[in-house]
Amino acid sequence: MTERLERRVRRDFSEPGSAEEVLRTLAELPGRAGYDAAHFASERVQAAVVLLAGGDFRRLRAALDLAVTDWRDVLVAAELAEGDWPARLDERLGP
Repeated sequence: MTERLERRVRRDFSEPGSAEEVLRTLAELPGRAGYDAAHFASERVQAAVVLLAGGDFRRLRAALDLAVTDWRDVLVAAELAEGDWPARLDERLGP
């Protein structure tokens, strides 16, 4: 996981122990994949999950389920599917 994504997780999930749980869940995400697990290890997919969650565990679970069903759907939902996704990610996570 990149430093900037970890910072975002810690900011969005600031309750004691929450960020650690989210970080652990994201680390386990590649193992949940029924297909190419490399996509789930990417900052782009993990960031899409975190951004969709917006600090809410219920939305986090929904975003994780969406990502496992089809990782492309989570990118579309988080507006990270188009060619400008690197700039969007920089805008939302910082450089």
